[in-house]
Amino acid sequence: MTSKKVIQTYLLVSGLYTLSASLIWGVNTLFLMDAGLSIFEVFIANGVFTASMAIFEIPTGVLADTRGRRVSFLLSVAVLVVGTLGYVGAAQIGGGVVLFSLMSVILGLGFTFYSGAVEAWLVDALISTGYDAPLEQVFSRGSMVSGAAMLVGTVGGGLLGDLNLALPFLGRALFLTVVFGIALFKMQEIGYVPRALKMAALPQEMNKVMRDSLRYGWDQKSVRLFMVMGFIQMGVSGWVFYAWQPYFLELLGRDAVWVAGVVAALIALSTIAGNAVVGWLSRFCLKRTTLLVASAGLFTAAITGIGQVHSFWAAVALLMLVMFAAGVAQPVRQAYFNHLIPSEQRATIISFDSMVSSAGGALGQTGLGYLAQVRSIAGGYVVGGLFTVLALPVVLLLRRRNDPVDQIDAGPGCAGQGLPEVSQMDADAGQPLPGGVLD
Repeated sequence: MTSKKVIQTYLLVSGLYTLSASLIWGVNTLFLMDAGLSIFEVFIANGVFTASMAIFEIPTGVLADTRGRRVSFLLSVAVLVVGTLGYVGAAQIGGGVVLFSLMSVILGLGFTFYSGAVEAWLVDALISTGYDAPLEQVFSRGSMVSGAAMLVGTVGGGLLGDLNLALPFLGRALFLTVVFGIALFKMQEIGYVPRALKMAALPQEMNKVMRDSLRYGWDQKSVRLFMVMGFIQMGVSGWVFYAWQPYFLELLGRDAVWVAGVVAALIALSTIAGNAVVGWLSRFCLKRTTLLVASAGLFTAAITGIGQVHSFWAAVALLMLVMFAAGVAQPVRQAYFNHLIPSEQRATIISFDSMVSSAGGALGQTGLGYLAQVRSIAGGYVVGGLFTVLALPVVLLLRRRNDPVDQIDAGPGCAGQGLPEVSQMDADAGQPLPGGVLD
């Protein structure tokens, strides 16, 4: 495959995956509350989902780094179909928070098979095919395609949910089946050679993954700062994304499910706008941390503001700013982070990063869900927004490290980095790290 075909496959698979998944994103909280769960129980189920992602990240990372990233993605799709249909079944039989939590564990397992696998597949395939342009260009395009897919999915899910809240879940299962068939034939392992994995060797492989995650991930200062930042921001992001559904309908004063679909579509547009700005700003040879600092500040201010306004339209505008900031940060973070980790452990370390972020998300959603139950959803937004202030000094510490990859390489006039070099130097000791990791 050529670099162009690799990118096309990445955009097609990730876009259709997002389209399928996003069918329920605008109505998930409404569906759970309609099934009889309280707002606190909703976020218990969501917290279990996020916690299960943290638990399963390492073993699924082992599979992605042994059997291959394509196999991991196919398993993700298959398991998500089972978990999604399980949600519908739990609602039909009047299952409570325990049954929904069990289904959330299955969904969490499904998403951990996805996290890190497709991203690692893309980067290794691009390196193998000689791609040397900035990664931001690919990641921002991928985010824009996913944002467009989310736009279609959330609007469609909202319209289906207005008819019956179970229909978006059934639609997701159907679309995921189509995605499985496409990925089965379109994705090829390039730049990475899968190897056999026996069940008896799984504990040893998991131990190796943990050692590699610590050695090439947590023990590297720049990588560690990214993980801490992810823990803080993901601790609130999950809450922000799901709490607005009942809160905004309360502000609107109408029980119109289709409105939730429209708001979710506006979220997608805001994310796309943030992705597009990254591509434009990268022409000016900016530092990646400049964009991360700006987006983190806007992220904090907008979340806090949602809990302080009492107007539906003002709250929607602020939520769009939150997602715009996230849209700016995502491709920048992906590009910077991938520069810092070696190819062989790429899926492992990305999964470890997701595990740390998921741990923050599980704690944040449960805590803010309890606060919403005893106080108000608005209070949860204010407290959550104030908590994300802690991410700002972390980004500033990262900026002070002055990593060479902090500079965006937008052309010959920029002293930045394209794809990771074979050998990079430890910024502290001036010695090459194993696997070419830049501390």
